[in-house]
Amino acid sequence: MTTKHLDLGCGPHPRNPYAADEIYGVDISPSPELPKDRFVRANLALEPIPFTSNSFDSVSAFDFIEHIPRQIHSLENHTSRLPFIELMNEVWRVLKPNGVFYALTPAYPNPSAFQDPTHVNFITESTHTYFCGESPLGSMYGFTGKFKVRRAEWVIAKDSFEMKLSLTKSLRYWHRRLFKPSGLSHLVWEFEAIKP
Repeated sequence: MTTKHLDLGCGPHPRNPYAADEIYGVDISPSPELPKDRFVRANLALEPIPFTSNSFDSVSAFDFIEHIPRQIHSLENHTSRLPFIELMNEVWRVLKPNGVFYALTPAYPNPSAFQDPTHVNFITESTHTYFCGESPLGSMYGFTGKFKVRRAEWVIAKDSFEMKLSLTKSLRYWHRRLFKPSGLSHLVWEFEAIKP
């Protein structure tokens, strides 16, 4: 059976962390060199993911979710939207049952979460609880999906692109975790989509 992966904010070099057979991508400005039938343009802060429900075995978001605003207000019609909640609903929607969402993001309190002026969504160690478990906290804000946590932990950003670390990188990770926690700049999420 052919496996399919979707990379959000794919840029010119889409990532495929689970080595799926087919890779797709969404970006606000996709590279013209990428095939247009698989790599589409969309502003995911304002638009839904432009693929059908239950399409993908996995979805990734490398250094992406921190760019999705938590709230947008319209003075014209006096409404508010919650784009980050909407995006998480969309990720859940396009994943197949038991599909996996992999996200890597700079997180609070590390300075890398704040240094880029386009970072508008600050992720913490507990943010994932709004989308995971039997009663996700995000349901009070319109989150309708359900994820099971496979992994939610601090990582060294440059090592996080590998699914299994070498012994040397594992030792470096544990040394930083124990003695220099400020060296762990990013959180990695690995969630499984729970669907009926």
